[in-house]
Amino acid sequence: MKTIDKAKIVTRKSNDTKKPSVYDIAINSLQGQPISLHEFQGKKILFVNVASECGFTKQYKDLQALNDQYQNSLVIIGSPCNQFGKQEPGDALQIQNFCELNFGVKFLLTEKIDVKGSKQHNLYKWLTNRSLNNEKNSSVKWNFQKYLVDEKGRLIDYYFSITNPMSSKITKHL
Repeated sequence: MKTIDKAKIVTRKSNDTKKPSVYDIAINSLQGQPISLHEFQGKKILFVNVASECGFTKQYKDLQALNDQYQNSLVIIGSPCNQFGKQEPGDALQIQNFCELNFGVKFLLTEKIDVKGSKQHNLYKWLTNRSLNNEKNSSVKWNFQKYLVDEKGRLIDYYFSITNPMSSKITKHL
């Protein structure tokens, strides 16, 4: 008969709570349909807050090129945001049409969200808060800031707007 070493048994206190995974976060597509981030386990995810009237808007083209080049191992998720210079004033249809017509965007776009402040979306709370992502604290400084998450849902790093999506700073992880 096997004996159990009680010293090796670890019990979880009832007030301990598991930190949320990026895959547990609820967010909707630009069309209002729920996105299951669980679906992307096993691939890296590049999250980008995007805007149609920004000086960095031309990065949509490079984001799509990155998406095309690494489509088997990377998912790009753009989140429209109107918090920086009111540079994303459009509604869902206007945003979708702008991205498709001007840049041929086919990667996933979410609903318009806040990436900072009192109404910050839970996705960006996770991306910017070390106590949630276990890696780094950050703040979103402007449109087209990028956050790269690995295949297991761990934050790799973040990149300011000036970092082109095709930069080796990003592609070296792909």
